[in-house]
Amino acid sequence: MRRLREVFVLEMRALARSHALTLLCAASVAWMLLLPRFLRGDGTIEGAHELYVRFSLGGVFLLAVVCLLASATGALAREREQKRLMLTLVRPVSAFAIVTGKALALVSAGGLALGLACLVLVCKTDLTRPCDLALSPVLPSAREEAKLMYADYLRDPQTPAAVRQAPRAAVLRLLERRAVDHFQSVRTNETASWRFAVPAGTDAETPLAVRMRFTNQYEMRQDVMGEFWLGDCRGTVSNITQAVVTAPLSRGRPGRRLTFVNHGRNALMLRPRRDIHLLVRADAFAGNLVRAYVELMAMLALIVFGGLFLSAGLSRPVALFVAFVTLALGEMSPSVSEQYPDELETNAVDRIGLVVTRLVVEATRPLSAAAPLEALSRDECIPLSDVGRLVLADAVLLPLLLSCGAALMLRRKAE
Repeated sequence: MRRLREVFVLEMRALARSHALTLLCAASVAWMLLLPRFLRGDGTIEGAHELYVRFSLGGVFLLAVVCLLASATGALAREREQKRLMLTLVRPVSAFAIVTGKALALVSAGGLALGLACLVLVCKTDLTRPCDLALSPVLPSAREEAKLMYADYLRDPQTPAAVRQAPRAAVLRLLERRAVDHFQSVRTNETASWRFAVPAGTDAETPLAVRMRFTNQYEMRQDVMGEFWLGDCRGTVSNITQAVVTAPLSRGRPGRRLTFVNHGRNALMLRPRRDIHLLVRADAFAGNLVRAYVELMAMLALIVFGGLFLSAGLSRPVALFVAFVTLALGEMSPSVSEQYPDELETNAVDRIGLVVTRLVVEATRPLSAAAPLEALSRDECIPLSDVGRLVLADAVLLPLLLSCGAALMLRRKAE
């Protein structure tokens, strides 16, 4: 532990002497202060809040990722190219301590830059603005729904032969991905209901609201009139479709099932997995900002440790290229996997590409699945359970594996 601390201190001093840490912190503060002067919101408080959170703080995080990843991919490769790796390894310091100490120093530099950006955000934002826990309806899993839809397709005589002859796994995967876009129709004077797992401790004094987005068969904007019930809580809506509408519920003892009665003249449609949420007041923006900061630091730690892992085995240009290509693929792969057709209508080359894309999606899921800035900009509470899982995976387990792998490669390179 003492050796690791010494490596950490030496790396921090190197960052300070090279002015890399100073420039990163100065650029972060300048970005937070100057970007809102060049970008204009919609003139509302919510628009200014989203501008500071999503674009200003998000830009600082992107800046930290680029700078620290460039430093991490060259941290060990530079010593190997300058013939200093052998001198480093013959000292009474383990390769694991060298890798981990350098990585922790880079992560700390990024944490300082993000901390300064959050401090500027604190000065520009109301810390007491409320944050809500956005609950989705309790529905069967997408996999279960896909199995039911697949059984219905097989029973339907009009199902194309290509679907019947296609591999069952491919059809189920396609149906599972489309389950999120499954529409439910609510006709005039018809009632629809969804069950929600209301958190324990939610009482009659807890502010509740319903957020929904209705549409119709012809994708035209029409009036929406209806009434919501959740136990003793009641709320009404009178607005237009194709817009996100939030309907506050009156105070009362909440139930577990949300009921909507369509009093309008038109049939309405919505996707229960995507278009309706129950908003339960959780805490204030200050606590949500702390949780978002912890998630961003966990993501940054995984990126830095990954860069050092590549630096241990590759030259600096190759490691840098592989790192940024991996990040780019991680960002594009979910969109490609969602929009591109599945194996049912593809040739062999496209099928290979889809398999590779799905592998990339699974490999980068710890980064792509976390979106703390999006939740922070929409005043949605980031659950502590999500923060704990992300920290455990991105800041503990995966960095530990990457450090061990990098240390092993360093020893082999030295031999």
